[in-house]
Amino acid sequence: MRHVIEQDENGFNASLPSTPEAVREALADLRSALSGRGLAEDALGTWELVFAEALNNIVEHAYAERPDGEIRMNMVLQGARMHAKIEDQGFPMPGGTLPEGKAANLDVPEQDLPEGGFGWFLIRSLTEDLRYCRDGATNRLDFILPLEDAG
Repeated sequence: MRHVIEQDENGFNASLPSTPEAVREALADLRSALSGRGLAEDALGTWELVFAEALNNIVEHAYAERPDGEIRMNMVLQGARMHAKIEDQGFPMPGGTLPEGKAANLDVPEQDLPEGGFGWFLIRSLTEDLRYCRDGATNRLDFILPLEDAG
């Protein structure tokens, strides 16, 4: 299965397999499509960071790197905001809630610096109205991503 991207005047729908390669390809194609809609480079970078973190978490944790899963996304552009929904049928979030996403302590010796744990902090810092729910066998992540005006 390869990723599929559909677009209309309001935004995008996409589906992709749960592999790192499919995530990279879909992000590149979506970035190109968003660029074609006039989003500024800073807005594209923010968008890509948030979606890369969320999608890679789904691949790594929800699907436990099983390549047979599907990830679905819906992105609606409204002025300088994107309303986004990402769904998968992988494992639920531990405890049924989003990770806290605290900033990592970087005031430690270099050998003690954390290797991960930045993703949810970044997602929480860059989005608004971030919500997670488990609906039957489906994980759903909803959020609003503020973007610069397209000019």
